[in-house]
Amino acid sequence: MSKEQSATNLPASGEARNWSQIFLRYREPSHGRSAIELAISFGPLAALWVLMWLFYSFGYWWLTLLLAVPAAGFLVRLFMIQHDCGHGAFFRRRVVNDWIGRVLGVLTLTPYDFWRRTHAIHHATSGNLERRGIGDIDTLTVREYLGLSRWGRLKYRLYRHPAVMFGVGPAYLFILRHRLPIGLMRGGWTPWLSTMATNAAAGTIVAVLIWLIGVGPFLLVHLPIMLLAATMGVWLFYVQHQFEHTVWADDESWDLHEVALYGSSHYVLPGILRWFTANIGIHHVHHLCSRIPYYRLPRVLRDYPELGQIGRLTLRESIKCVRLVLWDEHAKQLVSFREMRRMQAAPVA
Repeated sequence: MSKEQSATNLPASGEARNWSQIFLRYREPSHGRSAIELAISFGPLAALWVLMWLFYSFGYWWLTLLLAVPAAGFLVRLFMIQHDCGHGAFFRRRVVNDWIGRVLGVLTLTPYDFWRRTHAIHHATSGNLERRGIGDIDTLTVREYLGLSRWGRLKYRLYRHPAVMFGVGPAYLFILRHRLPIGLMRGGWTPWLSTMATNAAAGTIVAVLIWLIGVGPFLLVHLPIMLLAATMGVWLFYVQHQFEHTVWADDESWDLHEVALYGSSHYVLPGILRWFTANIGIHHVHHLCSRIPYYRLPRVLRDYPELGQIGRLTLRESIKCVRLVLWDEHAKQLVSFREMRRMQAAPVA
């Protein structure tokens, strides 16, 4: 057992592969529960959208911006439902999951079939140093970074800067990058059809809303919702794998189950944030068994409380994850630029 595993206090009988078999009994979705979850996520978002427009119409633009925060939370929740649909976890029949996911993809500006394929690659390769690049945060090793030119290092530093990663980046990802199947440009007609159909549907809705209420009101109402939700989504995805004790391995030593359990965080959030993020913080369990509906994930932790200590990351601790930008292959952990420089200087001292 590795030092990362032993630090979790996991019983000897609880190997990652065994946990994945235990989790199978939690996979069955409830159609009634799923329908209710969908309704209580979409309904409030639609109501808040109309309310924001009414406040704007009466000159209370500041209330419009204030309501963008909970509205963004509901949009994030819809994305999480789309996410569960992509794993075939929200309804029993794949066709229902797929069409609900496609409709939600129009609202989240995320082409469903294209995203589902890239996300499946992420789950199949997460933590594998030889298979980085699709569906994850670009992460270099210390050796790779030191081998870059000055221009290459500058580009990587800019990419990993918080203002880009959580400011410019989310807007670019959801508003621009998702308009083309980047990463699967040669992946056949499905990614293209998914992307172009999503673009056409979203464009039609935008055009109708602008025709009804005007460009200015539409932008003031919807743009803050979209930008806030995009930033929330990128932040959640970031801390799910970019934390101090995550696990990466080369192709020879990489194990799907081990990396799924120990390379994904358990992001412990306050109750209201757990609800809006649809329990995605229980990410280590999700990665080990992605077919569990998000509303059953807390039950797994209640039944097996020892899992709650694996990859545990609090809201305060997660802020420190922003500085972790490089994988140190010798220390087997993520490090900051400052830590890299300190380690370089250590032999000289």
